[in-house]
Amino acid sequence: MDIGFIGLGNMGQPMARRLIEAGHKLIVYDTRNDAVAPLVALGAQVAASPADVADRVETVMASLPSLAISEKVALGEGGVIHGKRIKRLVDLSTTGSRAAAKIFAALAKKNIVQVDSPVSGGVGGANKGTLAVMVSGPRADIDVVKDALSVFGRVFIIGDKPGMAQTMKLANNFLSATAMAATSEAVAMGVKAGLDAQVMIDVINAGSGRTTASDGKFPQAILPRTFNYGFATGLMLKDVRLCAEEAKSLAVPDQVMRAVLDQWEATNSEYGGDSDFTAIVKLTERRAGVTIGGKKP
Repeated sequence: MDIGFIGLGNMGQPMARRLIEAGHKLIVYDTRNDAVAPLVALGAQVAASPADVADRVETVMASLPSLAISEKVALGEGGVIHGKRIKRLVDLSTTGSRAAAKIFAALAKKNIVQVDSPVSGGVGGANKGTLAVMVSGPRADIDVVKDALSVFGRVFIIGDKPGMAQTMKLANNFLSATAMAATSEAVAMGVKAGLDAQVMIDVINAGSGRTTASDGKFPQAILPRTFNYGFATGLMLKDVRLCAEEAKSLAVPDQVMRAVLDQWEATNSEYGGDSDFTAIVKLTERRAGVTIGGKKP
């Protein structure tokens, strides 16, 4: 299948690579030449702009870091909306349901279908092809791209309305963000009481408190003190903000959401949006006056 791919960052790069390895022919675009080069070496062709990508293929995928960039790539000057061949835009980004509906409506005026397809599972999942791939949109267009999306991981068809997959992704990432914040506080409490952080994580992972934070982030990036799990604080903050906004618009309880959002706002303010999102542990450590992990003296 001929596919356009826009956005070759931490997630886009391995997803595009997996498409090539699965036999798909890619037309790629990114603002950074160093991101494009490895895929060209694997056989991808380079486009000059999102519109150029959309001039050359019927199916375009996009993996982008912010709502503003997603809107620009879809609808802005030089965006895919101006392409001559494009029939569908598969948005792998996290934009929230309202933005997805807005872009869907604008593209529909040009007879272009947007398929929402945010993913979860991090850079490791993107590399291994074990992502959760959430999809919503017209079933006929989903059927066209489902096999290609399965290269990324397990495909879940959420519904036929624009934005439904986005709502699913926000719910998922809110839980992930909550696990990080809560596990940080729980382990900091234990360490201050004299418990060993590694033993705590082993017990939690053998018991009912196990989360994606205790199972993955703590052993891989926090206990070794590398803080390099591969997802930015600013991106996690964006997702939790979008989730809180969606909850408010739907008038559902959001007390926990607001508390978790406060922790990510503070982490972003203290360590910056480009920091690894495991930096939330540093925030908790500083407040508690402890250090979690590292070699014992």
